[in-house]
Amino acid sequence: MKKVFLLSMLMAFIVSCGSLDQKSQTGLKGNWTITKVSYPGSEYIKVNSFDIADSKCFEGSAWKFVSNNNKGEMNITKAGCPAFSSPIIWTVTKEGNFTLKITEGEKGKRVTQGYYLKMRNQTESTFQLVDNVNVGGNTVEVVYLFQKM
Repeated sequence: MKKVFLLSMLMAFIVSCGSLDQKSQTGLKGNWTITKVSYPGSEYIKVNSFDIADSKCFEGSAWKFVSNNNKGEMNITKAGCPAFSSPIIWTVTKEGNFTLKITEGEKGKRVTQGYYLKMRNQTESTFQLVDNVNVGGNTVEVVYLFQKM
């Protein structure tokens, strides 16, 4: 019975790992900066991104992605915005879903909330993360354009 249980747990682990997009994750390895935040079709809105700061404060922010352990770091240093730095945990699924946990120094398993974004247009030097937010009862896309440093 123990062998069946262990085998089923091992299979569940393998299947869950199989849903990750290793190629996309490996492509993110390195240092990136957000060069532009846009709201296609709705340029005059104000959005608080990731419960940290106004979305425009993320322009110029530095991000580090480590693909072998899905950890990294983000830093906001834009003038006129709150300074913020935190370790992160992230993954990319084969469906292009990007999950992000901002851990602020906590162990990842203790952080129960995160953010689900869509990853688009990945190249060797750029990619986009798209967040859908509710503004006045309408869903609006917030597009973060990343450039490799």
